[in-house]
Amino acid sequence: MSTHIQKRITILLADDHPLARRGIRELLAEADDLEIIGEAEDGFHVKELVAELRPNVLLLDLKMPGPRPFELEKWVRENYPETITLVLTSHDRDIYLANMMDAGVSGYMSKDISSERLIGAIQRAAQGEILFDTAQLTRANQWREDIGEKLKQLTDREREVLELLAKGMDSQSIAITLGISPKTISFHITNLLSKLQLKSRQEATVWALKYLSDDLE
Repeated sequence: MSTHIQKRITILLADDHPLARRGIRELLAEADDLEIIGEAEDGFHVKELVAELRPNVLLLDLKMPGPRPFELEKWVRENYPETITLVLTSHDRDIYLANMMDAGVSGYMSKDISSERLIGAIQRAAQGEILFDTAQLTRANQWREDIGEKLKQLTDREREVLELLAKGMDSQSIAITLGISPKTISFHITNLLSKLQLKSRQEATVWALKYLSDDLE
């Protein structure tokens, strides 16, 4: 008579807050088939542990030191495609959702999720299911069409200037930060306003704070 042994789903938990990791550990302890085999507190540690442990699932917080989350996920997809990534975050802005979808994650969840739903999501993702719901797909597509296409028109330098404007810097401060002349900064501002269809640097600041990363705030 054979005995069926349930295969465990191995998880790498990535969050820079120890209390958050502890809470997630306690939630996942309710499931017999889930096993946290490692914990990472920053993006560099994530890379080390993914390479070393080869987890089935990377449960990833967005706001950690180290590589930007979409860059980290692209690295995982390119080097360890057998590891599935699920985002678990308190940051639910459309730019994050769209970027992480494009990078290749299998799901994007709020930290307000119940233990039952979180466990179910991990189990489903481990079976190869993509977990984005209709509302998330609609939000991401809308962001790509309305905002992402405009951002693609900006040069890297114009994007830098926009982000510094959003941090409240004037042209002189931006020029010093970037090591270029105030006249060149004015040129970049004129160009980015035209591309974004905005009328003033004040509008550009509001636009960036609304649509870009909340790291700007």
